[in-house]
Amino acid sequence: MHKLTLKELSLQLQARKISAAELATLFLDRIEASDLNAFLHVDRDLTLAQARAADARLAGNDAGPLTGIPIAHKDIFVTRGWRTTAGSRMLQNYVSPFDATVVEQFNNAGTVTLGKVNCDEFAMGSGNENSFYGPVKNPWDTLAVPGGSSGGSAAAVAARLAPAATATDTGGSIRQPSALCGVTGIKPTYGSVSRFGMIAFASSLDQGGPIGKTAEDCGLLLNAMTGFDERDSTSLQRPKEDFNRSLNDSLKGLRIGVPKEFFGAGLAADVEQAVRAALSEFEKLGATLVDISLPKTELSIPVYYVIAPAEASSNLSRFDGVRYGHRAADYKDLADMYKKSRAEGFGEEVKRRILVGSYVLSHGYYDAYYLQAQKIRRLIAQDFQRALEGPDRQCDVIMGPVAPTVAWDLGDKTNDPVANYLADIFTLSTSLAGLPGMSIPCGFGQGEKNGKRPVGLQIIGNYFDEARLLNVAHQFQQATDWHLREPA
Repeated sequence: MHKLTLKELSLQLQARKISAAELATLFLDRIEASDLNAFLHVDRDLTLAQARAADARLAGNDAGPLTGIPIAHKDIFVTRGWRTTAGSRMLQNYVSPFDATVVEQFNNAGTVTLGKVNCDEFAMGSGNENSFYGPVKNPWDTLAVPGGSSGGSAAAVAARLAPAATATDTGGSIRQPSALCGVTGIKPTYGSVSRFGMIAFASSLDQGGPIGKTAEDCGLLLNAMTGFDERDSTSLQRPKEDFNRSLNDSLKGLRIGVPKEFFGAGLAADVEQAVRAALSEFEKLGATLVDISLPKTELSIPVYYVIAPAEASSNLSRFDGVRYGHRAADYKDLADMYKKSRAEGFGEEVKRRILVGSYVLSHGYYDAYYLQAQKIRRLIAQDFQRALEGPDRQCDVIMGPVAPTVAWDLGDKTNDPVANYLADIFTLSTSLAGLPGMSIPCGFGQGEKNGKRPVGLQIIGNYFDEARLLNVAHQFQQATDWHLREPA
């Protein structure tokens, strides 16, 4: 039962072949037996109470496609009843009095919360090694990182500890862990998913999205979690849509842009081989490959690591030990309390980004760094628009690798922050432009020390083109079985 897709589970539930309570218990037992450190907070009583409510809806013929489906939430979305820590000591025992909009939407759809999954502290990281509660292990190879910051979400789905999970993507944190764990994840167009109740890292970049086994699963999840929210000033006013409406459309005539910048120095040979093989499979499905250029790709790392830390330094200023969160036990005065509470509550990577952000926003450096980065961000977005938009557009979607290598070993990059930053080279530009992008499994590469590790194919589309991306991914998954492979 734990191997079924969301659609298959929904059919089992609606046919009353299994109850929501039985299904939730099955996954709770799997979580309890796991040693991946994927979950931070599980409460069996709360979960089973939601499951019994879902069973009542199923019995009363008041069920939707997600009613009774167990789901895990990234520990960046606030939840009533379950702790919300953002992977930080700063919020170690925090329990929110309200649900994030995303959590609220899934509750309304009848899903059952399995618990909160681990993540890099305040979503800052590429390997899930920055969590105060310890790193998540990659289920394909427990010596490896699962990717980050949504490593707990991706690992939980890959290990079949949950059929699906929520995640967030600031610079690639849905796509990159999905790739390294061999699952499917999609970051929708910026503004499509409400950020209300999602603990902020970088407000102009943060975007929620789903991780599941298949493209069809992700479409079902997006149907529930998107929509306008007046409580979020960046939420887009667009009508609800069925993201799975085009799943079965033919790919004949589809033009796939292949950026030369995604296949240069730094891309591991095993990753390139798997991605090239996937592109060949799309040609067999009727698509045409088109060589394109995204010349500002290499600038995405310096631009991102100016803008994101700047916004983080502002967003995290609220954690001061006064209203909620960690407060130092011993201090002399108010200023000393601020300093000690933040020094003790934040981890090294969070402190590093706060310092960088404060610096680039300071007097004398704002124009030289922050404003300049915003100008280049616009140029990066224009590169994509030349390729994807207008009567002279070069392609319908863009494809390439998600990450330059397979998952690296735990601890390999702990002392080299820049090496971690470089892992996001192919995902940052999409986030800076606010475009939708997704990762699907497309093969395996060789780990440095032990066994095979998954490779992900990145698919990028124009604004609000999620249905096309899901169609493209679904057709590939109908023709291949990479998404069906699972770790031992």
